[in-house]
Amino acid sequence: MNKRNLMRMEFIGLDVNVLSASCYSGISGVVIDETKNTFVVNSNGFRKIIPKLGNKFEFTHEDERFVIMGTDVRYRPEDRIRKVR
Repeated sequence: MNKRNLMRMEFIGLDVNVLSASCYSGISGVVIDETKNTFVVNSNGFRKIIPKLGNKFEFTHEDERFVIMGTDVRYRPEDRIRKVR
């Protein structure tokens, strides 16, 4: 799988690690919901709402890691499949 294909798939259920923005950096867990502007992450039993704008995310899918800028996937999940290039 390549980065482009990952950006077009469903993020819910994937492991994620927030890499940027000091107030969110180091948060890791599983994506449990997604909106156009945010990811909701289950981190140590707590729901954390992380904005996509201004953050960098590392997703793990099938033992591969992909780093994605939040601005690159700032679409509604159902629209992302046609808009991500």
